[in-house]
Parts: sequence; C-alpha cells; structure tokens
Amino acid sequence: MGQYKANSTNSQNFNLTFDNQKIGELIYKKWCSFNAEILMSDGTKYQLEPKGFWDSKIELKDDTKTLLEFKMGWKGIIIKSFFDNTEDTFLLKLNGLLSSKFVLIDTEKNELLVAETDFKWDKLNYDYNIETTKNFDNFDKKELLLLTILHCINYYMTIIVSAG
Repeated sequence: MGQYKANSTNSQNFNLTFDNQKIGELIYKKWCSFNAEILMSDGTKYQLEPKGFWDSKIELKDDTKTLLEFKMGWKGIIIKSFFDNTEDTFLLKLNGLLSSKFVLIDTEKNELLVAETDFKWDKLNYDYNIETTKNFDNFDKKELLLLTILHCINYYMTIIVSAG
C-alpha cells in the first residue's frame, strides 16, 4: 500500500510525492480553470482539456491521443482510461456527504485508493494524503492516474462549490 502526498505550492500547482520523492506536478494554466498540464518527473508532459457542453468532460492527452477521460455522474466522477489499448472504468466518489475523503473504486466495487483533502486556511488551498491499495499499486500508469485523480477532485470541488 502506497502513501502519497500532494501539496499545493500555490493555488495553481500541486506536487505529488512518494517517500519525499517528487513524482510529478499538476499545473493549472490559470486559477479556477479546467485546463491543466501534468509534468512527470522524467519530463513527460500531458494535457488535461475540457470538452463538451459546459466543459462536462475532461480528457487527458498525450499530444493528440486521448489516454483517459472523466465526467461528473450522479454517483461521482466516472473515469475511463485507455492505457495500453485497454479500456478500464472507475468511479471516484465522496465517501459520505460531509466527508473530506474521496474513494476510487473499480467496476467490481473494489476500493483502489482513498484521498483525503486537507484545506489550509492560511494559504487558502488544499493538500492531499492518498493511500493506495495493492491492486492500484500494480497499475502501469499509476502515477499519471494519481495526478489525474487530483484534477478530478479539484474539478469535483469546483463544480459543487459553483452549484451551491
């Protein structure tokens, strides 16, 4: 089981670390935007781009190839990944109405990770503690998926706050 941390360096950038080693960064182009870039520690870049009516779907792209997409559903955020020409579907949901924990489950309802948000009042931004399961740790692109899940959680919180 992995223990990851995502710290907001400002309201637009998040560093993802494992054992104090930087894995990658989620970089928003501007505050309160769904456009973002993922920069892995090896220098590989990916784009997160909103699509559809009211930016209802977000796609993760490696140049022009869509690697993953997600959209808000009634039960949470539905994530479809297309890594290695295999389609997998996941659900990221809030673990209770007033909870600060998000849970990622697969189609068999197996829990893959728990991400707990930690709001920093002094900085007005979020940090995250993420605990993964052995099943998640076996994924090929787990670090890229983790950074995308951070974007999903930020997307979720932005949608919920703007609806309230």
